[in-house]
Amino acid sequence: MDGSFYSEELSAHTREDEREWDEFCAGVDEFLDTELTEDLRAAGRNTTGLKSDAEACRIWREKLNTRGWYAPTWPVEHGGAGWTAEQRIYFENASAERDAPILMNSGVRTIGPLIIEAGTPEQKARYLPAILNGEHEWCQGFSEPQAGSDLSALSMKAERDGDDFILTGSKIWTSFAQYATHMFLLARCDPGTHGGSGVVFLLVEMDRPGIDVRPIKFLDGEYETNEVFFNGVRTPVADRVGEIGEGWKTAKQLMSIARGNNTTTGLLRRAMRAARRNAALNGAMPAALQMRFAELEMRIDTIEALDERTNNGLGTLVGGPAASQLKLLATELHQAITEAGLEAAPDSDFAQAKYLATRAATIYSGTSEVHRNILAKATGCP
Repeated sequence: MDGSFYSEELSAHTREDEREWDEFCAGVDEFLDTELTEDLRAAGRNTTGLKSDAEACRIWREKLNTRGWYAPTWPVEHGGAGWTAEQRIYFENASAERDAPILMNSGVRTIGPLIIEAGTPEQKARYLPAILNGEHEWCQGFSEPQAGSDLSALSMKAERDGDDFILTGSKIWTSFAQYATHMFLLARCDPGTHGGSGVVFLLVEMDRPGIDVRPIKFLDGEYETNEVFFNGVRTPVADRVGEIGEGWKTAKQLMSIARGNNTTTGLLRRAMRAARRNAALNGAMPAALQMRFAELEMRIDTIEALDERTNNGLGTLVGGPAASQLKLLATELHQAITEAGLEAAPDSDFAQAKYLATRAATIYSGTSEVHRNILAKATGCP
């Protein structure tokens, strides 16, 4: 048993033909077994942060793109695989089982789907192919020093000057800005406004004059996040998604996409396998810890079933609240897994690094408290 969960109800809903499903699974397994070299598997196995080694990611991205699987949920007409939730989950689990490199790509997971939903034809033609071929790497510019969980307090200025906006201000906790070619960001275009009004959602090239990226180092000396400063940066008014002044609406649309996929069950299963692997190296586990691991694996199964039901329109919650539910459950479970992994192997460098790397999971993309408030409102709590 591989731990994956597919109910009969969902199978009937998403599979018309058992033979086609078996062929799909066999095709995924054959591809992964053939294309995943030991070097790529080692890179995936050794990953403690949000993504694997850059060179391993590049090689694996090219292999997936050649097969047409780099963007599993994108429509086929935009270069994606067009997979169902069931197909995506199978691929994620099969990849995790074989230690494939982790590709945490904001282009594929968040801004690409948003451009597909809300971008202009020109933006789709310009950005989508470049995301797929690796020419564009994206980062997210939302949080500011005084606007984290309360993102609507953002103050970065976007002053209109003819066909351009002039950007002044800063962003913080920007993951992988040091590698990014582009940033999608929020800025205040109407200085007399507060909250979510008077905001514009922009697509900005990172090589524009006036952009300064400074690393924020972690406790272990590594870094994935950055401060990004904008000192009179010019960017075209046309490089926006949605209307001027309505960027908050666009941001909510994007976050609904991002919160539903930033911690997948494939990622949780990787963490669980790593915890068991390190625990085995540390000797026999106490019975209480074995029971704890079993309970964590059952929670992964539960989230996987919920993910599939939600994406097939069978969940109780829809839209933003449904995404909040998945994000809340998955990130808190990710932390619980790495805590158990560290308890099982306290002297393991990997377990320590993995534990530290997941501490921010319940902060980024909205804190757990923010998501509980969203869920309370959606379920009618006073």
